[in-house]
Amino acid sequence: MLLPAVPLLLFVLITWQVLADGPLLALDERLSDALVRPDRASEILSDLGNVEVAVPVLALALAVTAWRLRAAGVDRWWLPPAAGAAAMVLVPVLVAPLKAWTDRPGTPAVPPATGYFPSGHTATATVAYGAATLLLLPLLGSPAARRGLVALCALLILGASYGLVRRGYHWPLDVVGSWCLALILLQALSLAVARYGRRARQHEE
Repeated sequence: MLLPAVPLLLFVLITWQVLADGPLLALDERLSDALVRPDRASEILSDLGNVEVAVPVLALALAVTAWRLRAAGVDRWWLPPAAGAAAMVLVPVLVAPLKAWTDRPGTPAVPPATGYFPSGHTATATVAYGAATLLLLPLLGSPAARRGLVALCALLILGASYGLVRRGYHWPLDVVGSWCLALILLQALSLAVARYGRRARQHEE
């Protein structure tokens, strides 16, 4: 697992570049120009970051985790699901003021506006699918099932991120900044989850 300081430092660096209109923004804009090609596929992929799509996936994972841990007789079985829900709640709490503070304009592909950094859709997708994976992963006994779950999670997050950039809804750095922010939340969640899944599997075995 990455040290929490790594995504935090990257996020601080990217935020500083956005606020200072630093050299990374010129590279970011050139990369966006090369990638933006709005089409139906990019629109569909970007929708994976919608609250209406991502949050129900997490809600299902929260319910399954709570049921499995309670059925296994794990003490404080409610803690991992509560931590997962808290991580999701923190997304708008953190993203909204950061958008207002950085006040970054959008790409030429969207109507003139500001408040695009960090990407709320990317943060929503990364935390929702990432938290669902962290909660369910320890409960799976098959290595193949665990690998499949991780691969699915990665595809959903990368798909949403690519769609947002390809459609022109966000600059690439908006997305990368949200990855960093989401990783900080997911690393905190992983501390609350790790030992509970092992207890549930041991009880079932």
